[in-house]
Amino acid sequence: MATIAEENAKDHKSISVAEFFERNKHLLGFENDQKSLLTCVREAVDNSLDACEDARILPTIYIELNQLDPTHFKLIIEDNGPGIVKQNIPNIFAKLLYGSKFNLKQSRGQQGIGISASVLYSQLTTGKPTKIYSKIGDGNTHIYELNINIKKNEPDIISEMTVDGDGHGTRIELYLKGKYIRGKQSVEGYLMETAIMNPFANIVYINPEGKQLEYPRAVDILPKAAESIQPHPHGLELGILMRLMKQTESKNLTAFFTTELSRVGRGNAVDICNRAKINPKTNPKRLSRDDIEKLLDALNTAKIAKPPTDCLSPVGEDAIKKGLKKEMNPEFIAVMSRPPTVYKGYPFQIEVGIGYGGDLSAEGPISIMRFANKVPLLYQQSSCVIAKSVIKLGWKRYGLKQSTGSIPLGPVAVTVHMASVWVPYTSEGKEAIAAYPEILKEVTLALQGAARKLSIYISKKHKSKEAEERLRAFDIYAGELCIALSDLTGIDAQKIQTSLKQVVADKIGDTSIVLHGKGMEIQTNNNDNYNLSNNHDNNSDNDNNSDNDNNVDNDNNVDNDNNSDNDNNSDNDNNVDNDNNTDIHTKPISNIFNIKSVNDTTVTKSDKKQLSTAKDNPQSRLDIFNSDRTKNATETDETSE
Repeated sequence: MATIAEENAKDHKSISVAEFFERNKHLLGFENDQKSLLTCVREAVDNSLDACEDARILPTIYIELNQLDPTHFKLIIEDNGPGIVKQNIPNIFAKLLYGSKFNLKQSRGQQGIGISASVLYSQLTTGKPTKIYSKIGDGNTHIYELNINIKKNEPDIISEMTVDGDGHGTRIELYLKGKYIRGKQSVEGYLMETAIMNPFANIVYINPEGKQLEYPRAVDILPKAAESIQPHPHGLELGILMRLMKQTESKNLTAFFTTELSRVGRGNAVDICNRAKINPKTNPKRLSRDDIEKLLDALNTAKIAKPPTDCLSPVGEDAIKKGLKKEMNPEFIAVMSRPPTVYKGYPFQIEVGIGYGGDLSAEGPISIMRFANKVPLLYQQSSCVIAKSVIKLGWKRYGLKQSTGSIPLGPVAVTVHMASVWVPYTSEGKEAIAAYPEILKEVTLALQGAARKLSIYISKKHKSKEAEERLRAFDIYAGELCIALSDLTGIDAQKIQTSLKQVVADKIGDTSIVLHGKGMEIQTNNNDNYNLSNNHDNNSDNDNNSDNDNNVDNDNNVDNDNNSDNDNNSDNDNNVDNDNNTDIHTKPISNIFNIKSVNDTTVTKSDKKQLSTAKDNPQSRLDIFNSDRTKNATETDETSE
């Protein structure tokens, strides 16, 4: 008679990674219909952007979402990337943990799961295969219909064919179950934030209502390409080091350290071996676990330079400004880019952009937009180090209203981007960044730097408003005052006018005073400016609290920032964007009397994204897939910006 253990052993088996995620699809972001729809769009768009950047092609992406019934959709995504070679198409789209992103360089994807997980979700919810078109510039279009073999985690090819077709690019058609919504966590919200942090991309989107939304390209230069690097010694763990030594082709430890680890020279390698009391000529494959542990201890205490930062591809301050201006149209933009640094041996860099006023809503809390490797993070905000840093900053000293422990209020949009070779997400869904101390410090320092510039602008705007109010009060009585003084003293009203003009000129600047009835119009000459900055703002960078935040170490890159601590420098700060190219600090006062003031002037609205139906505007698809043999679509031309 079999024992209980033997009976239980009959049920023991292994499952494929595809079968695991079939049962646990919520780990990949497929938690509900609303989020599942967004996740499929996000994974496909991220793949398109990565492919174009790697090939150094300015991306043009077309997205179409057709609603088949209340809960089912057809998703179409095209791009002008390099395409995919025929033999790799099945594995890329129908095999989980297959891809080209397992090296150490910045990219949107990190796990080789994203787009294949979308195919898996489509298969689970509709039972229909996914259709792929690919052109690589060889005059052919390769077309596949495929599913995933769940048991084997292998492609299950339904059909394949090759037809004629010029150009290059990729097109995906998949069916899925979902829920279409509007708002921040919608497809439109995701695409808007993607357009901000990827201003080099041109995106066209047809929503389920048939309306076309365009997110035009704002810059014509791609970010610098990221280069792959070797693992840094300070980021290694014992198991990883043991695996690397078993797999190495190096014949001795010196060669292993200098060729397979980053920033380790021959001198460092010999010194590390000596401190571990191991011969540098020893073959790594012959070392015991204890020997490798001694080497790891020596590595962690050795003085080794930080890893190279050419593995990063930051967006850039100018591109962030243009992206914010294009999509949100604030009246003022401040940006701050921190120098690259390291956490656990992984290089990373923080970039911050803050927009104020303009088309931004003055009601409610500020808008916080989080990005990791240029990808918007729309969920789990409270768990993310970025949101925690924003709330903890203390915005009152920068001119905004904020209750303790809450998001500040005001017409402000804050964008925070983390660029890294390995983003420490809190879950497989890639929605929030873990709060490592090094990351928390860098995010806080970058926010402080940009917030100081915002504080200077808000302070000067308040001073300008106060000056205008004083001049308005003066204007009420100025005309009567000149006439009354003339009646009392017998002095000609024009002489009194001249003297009064001089008083105003001494306080404000050279003016032209014109008597008209019981009021007086004071106009500043166009070449003369008045200055409102005789006193430094208590909320600006002379505030002792701003540079000595309890949560952040003093950093010379922030505290000695030439763009922050001096009012005279702030007006020439290249990182501060003002619609009028004139700091409010020196704004002419030509419109003080009888003309709308600065604060009364209506801010010009940015051109809203043009909405039109796909039927009315057939220019909605890229040219690369316009063959009747490859898809049933209206013949169209590429959308012009």
